[in-house]
Amino acid sequence: MRSIAILNGPSLNLLGEREPHIYGTTTLADIEQMCRAQAERQGLELLFFRQSNHEGQIIDWIQEARGRAGGLMINPAGFTSTSIAILDALKTFSGPMIEVHLSNIHQRESYRHHSYISYAATGVIMGFGAQGYVRAVDALAAMLRPAVKPHSFGDIAHEPIE
Repeated sequence: MRSIAILNGPSLNLLGEREPHIYGTTTLADIEQMCRAQAERQGLELLFFRQSNHEGQIIDWIQEARGRAGGLMINPAGFTSTSIAILDALKTFSGPMIEVHLSNIHQRESYRHHSYISYAATGVIMGFGAQGYVRAVDALAAMLRPAVKPHSFGDIAHEPIE
């Protein structure tokens, strides 16, 4: 499946106005447009780009993505270091998964350093602001490309050596 789903956690609906010195002035709507454009350039279908302040809603969306999306991107925001329930839901998703953070969580308060989400993620992109989302689309596109079979000697007709 060459399709992806993108999920965003609590307070990301306030991007552009909430702590711009940390998160920048780009809005979540701007990020959605960037992701849609990059997905199109990469030949991906963006099934949905959603945000919720509610843990259960994010879990429902992860379950909705199962069987529909080939890859998943999630910025769990405040649920990063607290939600075992989201981790458990992510473990049921079989495709590649990228965890994204606008800021570098390891340069922030110590309680933000641990991520439960990372236990399920294929990779993590952090500290690049809104561009991290675009790079995550690129990473998912690369992981969802059909594998190219390497040439093997079995593909070549050989004459017996005498």
